[in-house]
Amino acid sequence: MFLTPYFSSNNHQFQFTRQQASHFAKKVAGDFNPIHNEDSKRFCVPGDLLFAVLLKKEGISQKMRFQFSGMVGDGTPLHIENTQGQESAVVDENGKEYLHMNRDGDVSHNEAFIEHFVTSYARFSGMNFPHVLVPLMKDKEVMINCERPLVMYESMEVEFTHLDLTHPEVDLSHTTFDVDGKRGQVTLYFNFRDNDQIVGRGTKRLVVSGLRPYDNSAIENLVDRFHELKNAFQEQLAGEAA
Repeated sequence: MFLTPYFSSNNHQFQFTRQQASHFAKKVAGDFNPIHNEDSKRFCVPGDLLFAVLLKKEGISQKMRFQFSGMVGDGTPLHIENTQGQESAVVDENGKEYLHMNRDGDVSHNEAFIEHFVTSYARFSGMNFPHVLVPLMKDKEVMINCERPLVMYESMEVEFTHLDLTHPEVDLSHTTFDVDGKRGQVTLYFNFRDNDQIVGRGTKRLVVSGLRPYDNSAIENLVDRFHELKNAFQEQLAGEAA
Protein backbone atom coordinates (compact mmCIF):
# COMPACT_ATOMS: atom_id res chain seq x y z
CA MET A 1 0.00 0.00 0.00
CA PHE A 2 1.12 3.56 -0.62
CA LEU A 3 1.68 4.23 3.12
CA THR A 4 4.42 1.59 3.38
CA PRO A 5 7.31 4.10 2.94
CA TYR A 6 5.98 6.31 5.72
CA PHE A 7 5.94 4.01 8.76
CA SER A 8 7.41 0.75 9.99
CA SER A 9 5.65 -2.00 11.90
CA ASN A 10 6.61 -4.95 14.06
CA ASN A 11 3.87 -7.33 15.14
CA HIS A 12 1.05 -5.11 16.45
CA GLN A 13 3.23 -2.01 16.93
CA PHE A 14 4.15 0.72 14.48
CA GLN A 15 6.36 3.80 14.60
CA PHE A 16 7.77 6.61 12.48
CA THR A 17 11.26 7.89 11.78
CA ARG A 18 11.80 11.60 11.31
CA GLN A 19 12.42 11.07 7.60
CA GLN A 20 9.28 8.98 7.12
CA ALA A 21 7.05 11.51 8.88
CA SER A 22 8.71 14.51 7.22
CA HIS A 23 8.45 12.99 3.76
CA PHE A 24 4.76 12.21 4.24
CA ALA A 25 4.11 15.82 5.27
CA LYS A 26 5.97 17.22 2.29
CA LYS A 27 5.37 14.65 -0.46
CA VAL A 28 1.76 13.67 0.25
CA ALA A 29 0.28 16.67 2.05
CA GLY A 30 2.41 19.52 0.72
CA ASP A 31 2.79 20.55 4.38
CA PHE A 32 5.99 22.48 5.13
CA ASN A 33 5.26 23.29 8.76
CA PRO A 34 8.73 23.55 10.41
CA ILE A 35 7.73 21.15 13.21
CA HIS A 36 7.72 18.36 10.61
CA ASN A 37 11.30 19.07 9.48
CA GLU A 38 13.70 16.25 10.23
CA ASP A 39 16.05 18.56 12.16
CA SER A 40 13.37 20.40 14.16
CA LYS A 41 13.87 20.51 17.94
CA ARG A 42 10.07 20.50 18.27
CA PHE A 43 9.60 17.71 15.73
CA CYS A 44 6.30 15.83 15.71
CA VAL A 45 4.62 13.34 13.41
CA PRO A 46 1.87 14.92 11.25
CA GLY A 47 -1.61 14.25 12.59
CA ASP A 48 -2.76 13.26 9.12
CA LEU A 49 -0.17 10.47 9.03
CA LEU A 50 -1.44 9.10 12.35
CA PHE A 51 -5.02 9.06 11.13
CA ALA A 52 -3.92 7.55 7.77
CA VAL A 53 -2.30 4.54 9.49
CA LEU A 54 -5.35 4.18 11.74
CA LEU A 55 -7.64 4.05 8.69
CA LYS A 56 -5.32 1.58 6.95
CA LYS A 57 -5.70 -0.80 9.87
CA GLU A 58 -9.32 -0.12 10.85
CA GLY A 59 -10.97 0.82 7.55
CA ILE A 60 -13.20 3.80 6.72
CA SER A 61 -16.54 4.07 8.51
CA GLN A 62 -19.55 5.95 7.22
CA LYS A 63 -19.33 8.36 10.16
CA MET A 64 -16.06 9.11 12.00
CA ARG A 65 -14.76 11.60 14.53
CA PHE A 66 -11.05 11.98 15.32
CA GLN A 67 -9.75 13.74 18.44
CA PHE A 68 -6.03 14.54 18.67
CA SER A 69 -4.60 14.67 22.17
CA GLY A 70 -0.82 14.54 21.92
CA MET A 71 2.23 15.11 19.74
CA VAL A 72 4.07 11.97 18.61
CA GLY A 73 7.86 12.03 18.42
CA ASP A 74 10.07 9.90 16.21
CA GLY A 75 10.67 6.28 17.19
CA THR A 76 7.71 6.12 19.60
CA PRO A 77 6.23 2.59 19.51
CA LEU A 78 2.46 2.85 19.02
CA HIS A 79 -0.42 0.45 18.73
CA ILE A 80 -4.17 0.59 18.20
CA GLU A 81 -6.36 -0.11 21.19
CA ASN A 82 -9.99 -0.97 20.58
CA THR A 83 -12.04 0.35 23.45
CA GLN A 84 -15.75 0.09 24.14
CA GLY A 85 -18.25 0.07 21.30
CA GLN A 86 -17.18 1.70 18.06
CA GLU A 87 -14.05 3.35 19.41
CA SER A 88 -10.34 2.98 18.66
CA ALA A 89 -7.30 4.83 19.96
CA VAL A 90 -3.64 5.20 18.99
CA VAL A 91 -1.63 4.78 22.20
CA ASP A 92 1.99 4.23 23.21
CA GLU A 93 3.47 1.51 25.44
CA ASN A 94 2.51 3.44 28.56
CA GLY A 95 -1.10 3.81 27.49
CA LYS A 96 -0.80 7.49 26.60
CA GLU A 97 -3.39 8.35 23.95
CA TYR A 98 -2.54 10.45 20.89
CA LEU A 99 -5.56 9.96 18.64
CA HIS A 100 -9.08 8.76 19.41
CA MET A 101 -11.63 7.65 16.82
CA ASN A 102 -15.39 7.26 17.28
CA ARG A 103 -17.19 5.66 14.37
CA ASP A 104 -20.62 4.52 13.27
CA GLY A 105 -22.31 2.96 10.26
CA ASP A 106 -20.93 0.75 7.50
CA VAL A 107 -17.19 0.06 7.17
CA SER A 108 -15.10 -0.17 4.00
CA HIS A 109 -11.69 -1.84 3.76
CA ASN A 110 -11.33 -1.08 0.05
CA GLU A 111 -7.65 -0.16 -0.31
CA ALA A 112 -8.20 2.03 -3.38
CA PHE A 113 -10.86 4.03 -1.51
CA ILE A 114 -8.69 4.36 1.62
CA GLU A 115 -5.65 5.46 -0.39
CA HIS A 116 -7.56 8.05 -2.38
CA PHE A 117 -9.39 9.35 0.68
CA VAL A 118 -6.15 9.72 2.64
CA THR A 119 -4.18 11.41 -0.16
CA SER A 120 -7.05 13.71 -1.19
CA TYR A 121 -7.73 14.77 2.39
CA ALA A 122 -4.01 15.16 3.24
CA ARG A 123 -3.50 17.47 0.24
CA PHE A 124 -6.51 19.51 1.31
CA SER A 125 -5.33 19.56 4.93
CA GLY A 126 -1.81 20.59 3.93
CA MET A 127 -3.21 23.79 2.40
CA ASN A 128 -3.97 25.22 5.87
CA PHE A 129 -0.93 27.46 5.58
CA PRO A 130 -0.66 29.79 3.83
CA HIS A 131 -3.76 29.40 1.66
CA VAL A 132 -6.41 29.30 4.41
CA LEU A 133 -4.85 30.71 7.57
CA VAL A 134 -3.25 33.86 6.15
CA PRO A 135 -6.51 35.36 4.76
CA LEU A 136 -8.32 34.46 8.01
CA MET A 137 -5.66 36.09 10.18
CA LYS A 138 -5.63 39.19 8.00
CA ASP A 139 -9.40 39.48 8.24
CA LYS A 140 -9.33 39.22 12.05
CA GLU A 141 -6.24 41.46 12.26
CA VAL A 142 -4.34 38.91 14.37
CA MET A 143 -1.49 36.52 13.61
CA ILE A 144 0.45 33.62 15.10
CA ASN A 145 3.98 33.98 16.44
CA CYS A 146 5.92 34.03 13.18
CA GLU A 147 9.21 33.20 14.93
CA ARG A 148 7.78 30.08 16.58
CA PRO A 149 4.69 29.24 14.52
CA LEU A 150 2.55 26.57 16.12
CA VAL A 151 -0.88 25.49 14.89
CA MET A 152 -2.37 22.45 16.64
CA TYR A 153 -4.66 19.90 14.99
CA GLU A 154 -7.57 19.45 17.43
CA SER A 155 -10.21 17.31 15.74
CA MET A 156 -11.80 16.19 12.50
CA GLU A 157 -15.21 14.76 11.64
CA VAL A 158 -16.45 13.16 8.41
CA GLU A 159 -19.71 11.60 7.32
CA PHE A 160 -20.43 9.88 3.98
CA THR A 161 -23.86 9.25 2.49
CA HIS A 162 -22.58 5.80 1.41
CA LEU A 163 -19.26 3.99 1.04
CA ASP A 164 -19.55 2.66 -2.51
CA LEU A 165 -16.81 5.09 -3.51
CA THR A 166 -13.27 4.99 -4.89
CA HIS A 167 -12.27 8.55 -5.83
CA PRO A 168 -14.01 11.17 -3.69
CA GLU A 169 -12.39 14.60 -3.93
CA VAL A 170 -12.27 17.13 -1.09
CA ASP A 171 -13.15 20.78 -1.54
CA LEU A 172 -13.44 23.59 0.97
CA SER A 173 -16.94 24.89 1.68
CA HIS A 174 -16.28 27.71 4.15
CA THR A 175 -14.25 28.62 7.24
CA THR A 176 -14.66 30.32 10.60
CA PHE A 177 -12.08 31.84 12.94
CA ASP A 178 -13.13 32.44 16.55
CA VAL A 179 -10.66 34.58 18.49
CA ASP A 180 -10.57 34.73 22.29
CA GLY A 181 -7.66 36.86 23.45
CA LYS A 182 -4.40 35.16 22.51
CA ARG A 183 -6.10 31.91 21.48
CA GLY A 184 -8.28 31.08 18.56
CA GLN A 185 -10.05 28.19 16.87
CA VAL A 186 -10.14 27.78 13.11
CA THR A 187 -12.85 25.52 11.68
CA LEU A 188 -12.76 24.31 8.08
CA TYR A 189 -15.98 22.95 6.57
CA PHE A 190 -15.52 20.75 3.52
CA ASN A 191 -17.36 18.45 1.12
CA PHE A 192 -16.53 15.17 -0.55
CA ARG A 193 -17.54 15.05 -4.20
CA ASP A 194 -17.79 12.14 -6.59
CA ASN A 195 -18.79 12.89 -10.21
CA ASP A 196 -19.88 16.38 -9.10
CA GLN A 197 -22.23 14.92 -6.49
CA ILE A 198 -21.73 15.70 -2.80
CA VAL A 199 -21.25 12.29 -1.14
CA GLY A 200 -20.01 13.44 2.25
CA ARG A 201 -19.20 16.36 4.50
CA GLY A 202 -16.64 17.12 7.15
CA THR A 203 -15.12 19.61 9.54
CA LYS A 204 -11.54 20.14 10.72
CA ARG A 205 -10.64 22.19 13.79
CA LEU A 206 -7.30 23.83 14.52
CA VAL A 207 -6.18 25.64 17.65
CA VAL A 208 -3.85 28.63 17.35
CA SER A 209 -2.21 30.32 20.33
CA GLY A 210 0.12 33.23 21.05
CA LEU A 211 -1.99 35.51 18.87
CA ARG A 212 -0.84 39.09 18.44
CA PRO A 213 -1.72 42.11 16.25
CA TYR A 214 -1.41 41.41 12.53
CA ASP A 215 1.89 42.48 10.96
CA ASN A 216 1.85 42.12 7.20
CA SER A 217 5.65 42.18 6.79
CA ALA A 218 6.08 39.43 9.39
CA ILE A 219 3.45 37.27 7.66
CA GLU A 220 5.03 37.86 4.25
CA ASN A 221 8.38 36.78 5.68
CA LEU A 222 6.79 33.61 7.09
CA VAL A 223 5.16 32.83 3.73
CA ASP A 224 8.53 33.39 2.00
CA ARG A 225 10.15 30.90 4.39
CA PHE A 226 7.40 28.40 3.57
CA HIS A 227 8.13 28.67 -0.15
CA GLU A 228 11.89 28.46 0.48
CA LEU A 229 11.41 25.18 2.37
CA LYS A 230 9.15 23.87 -0.38
CA ASN A 231 11.58 24.78 -3.17
CA ALA A 232 14.58 23.38 -1.28
CA PHE A 233 12.78 20.06 -0.74
CA GLN A 234 11.74 19.81 -4.38
CA GLU A 235 15.33 20.50 -5.45
CA GLN A 236 16.53 17.82 -3.05
CA LEU A 237 14.12 15.28 -4.54
CA ALA A 238 15.17 16.24 -8.05
CA GLY A 239 18.82 15.77 -7.11
CA GLU A 240 18.13 12.35 -5.63
CA ALA A 241 16.23 11.28 -8.76
CA ALA A 242 18.98 12.46 -11.15
